[in-house]
Amino acid sequence: MLGIVLSAAVFWPTIVDQAKLDARPVNAIAAVGVALALGLTLWSFRRGGSWRPDHVHGDGIRAVIAVVAVLLALPWAAADLGFSLDGVPGLRSIFLTGSLRTQPGDPVFHPAVHHGHHHGMDGTLLVLVALILSRLVGAVRGRVLRGVFGAYLALMFCYGVGDIANDAWLEQVVKRDWTAWEVPDVTTPKVSAAWGLILFGAACLWLLLVLPGLRRGRHCARSRTATP
Repeated sequence: MLGIVLSAAVFWPTIVDQAKLDARPVNAIAAVGVALALGLTLWSFRRGGSWRPDHVHGDGIRAVIAVVAVLLALPWAAADLGFSLDGVPGLRSIFLTGSLRTQPGDPVFHPAVHHGHHHGMDGTLLVLVALILSRLVGAVRGRVLRGVFGAYLALMFCYGVGDIANDAWLEQVVKRDWTAWEVPDVTTPKVSAAWGLILFGAACLWLLLVLPGLRRGRHCARSRTATP
């Protein structure tokens, strides 16, 4: 829980600022949260704990979502490595990357996908991590902790989807001049309609996928208690 609280420091205003992407001392708060989570994970395995759930459903859906996310992230993966997909047969006809384009509010021509890191890639990583860890929700002991864990993953997933949608739509749709409308930027948490949609989506995922498991767990616990 402490790791979650520390990692959630990114929600504090100005900690995530696209105008200040260099490492700053304040970033150490979330880094400590990640390190704590990793340490607890390794400690759990050393104690002989197993995080493998007995029953997992929906792996097919997880795989489809993961494949779509990875495909959309191909231009960002290339940008992280310092090249575009213009010279890659097949992909250059699908993705707009190295072509010089403009966008609403920025009339200066620039590559459709700039070299370097993209928040769309961060969104992809969040989605993939949420998909992997969602298999373990049922293995978490304690209904309260399981519910909190499920809610955290639901929010992580929807936040990642929002980042992917914003970045991909701007680069692959708006910069083709198909429309001037942009998916709102949700990189920094704030009071907005877009973030309201993220929270609504996370709540729906929790109600549809996590809550039924909590109810089944409570029913099983009552049945064991009632059995003489």
